[in-house]
Amino acid sequence: MKPKLEDVAKLAQVSKTTVSRVLNNRGYISDETKDKVYQAMTTLNYQPNSAARQLYNQKTNIVGLLFPTVSNPFFGELVLELERKLYDMGYIVIIGNSMNDCEKETHYINQLLSNQLDGLIVGTHNIGVEQYNNRNLPIVAIDRVVNEDIPDIRSDNFEGGVLATQHLIEKGAKYIIHTNGPIDVNTTANLRQSGYEHTMSQHGFKPITYTIDFELSFEEKAKKFKQIFEEHPEVDGIFASNDTDAIQIYNIALSYDKRVPEDLKIIGYDGTDLMRHMHPDLTTIIQPIDSIAQQAVNALEQRINNEETEQHTILPVELWQGTTS
Repeated sequence: MKPKLEDVAKLAQVSKTTVSRVLNNRGYISDETKDKVYQAMTTLNYQPNSAARQLYNQKTNIVGLLFPTVSNPFFGELVLELERKLYDMGYIVIIGNSMNDCEKETHYINQLLSNQLDGLIVGTHNIGVEQYNNRNLPIVAIDRVVNEDIPDIRSDNFEGGVLATQHLIEKGAKYIIHTNGPIDVNTTANLRQSGYEHTMSQHGFKPITYTIDFELSFEEKAKKFKQIFEEHPEVDGIFASNDTDAIQIYNIALSYDKRVPEDLKIIGYDGTDLMRHMHPDLTTIIQPIDSIAQQAVNALEQRINNEETEQHTILPVELWQGTTS
């Protein structure tokens, strides 16, 4: 097994941070400590990642945030929290909207590889970006599995799907439909659908999911949502994959003379501050945006310092009880 930085630290009887500082010639380290670290590296045949070291030695104090769009309340608030926390740590932040644009995503990673950025936090939905195959890059993903090397931070999407579906069932809904993004898009948010299907099957109900592409316009989404009511007039519960879709479904339901929550119960997902203030009546699943942002910047700092990181960080969700269910 390839030796890790923590193995060097253990053998040299120093902290991982000290080993990282020796590798990157950062701060004062005594000659005795340096000798211990180098001796441990020789003994273990430890090869430090040259790309990570080069990035650190030529630090720009600039971090990139790459998300589908900040016009979505969840991504907007998440980016706001990330920017605040990174600024407090001394970083300048640049933000990229990469909706369905692999070329833009590739451009940002190339900036990272050419030392124009210290690190990246990504929450994009694109797949097949070859540059992610470079190992040990200072990249952290949110709600997305990039590869087995890059750490991902997420809320418990499966449990969120269970919680939402179970709540609708407890409120009396039996014919519940779920709206979700394409299952082939590499995002852990698809686990919400798994949680929904699992709970429906447990109660002997048939799960039905409508795929709603994230990049569709409001007009295109409206056609999809109307299709639900046309094809399933008996629907009495809808679990939407996000709050903006839930609100749009609510308004369309009224045009079909559906009373909410008497005839139709609706629950959304994300629970941003904006939506809870503008639409406090919407029942939703709250993602812990502040905790997600904090865990992401912590992991990115570890990556920049060439330290070991957890592969998966899963944070709990909670129910916001409104009047739509």
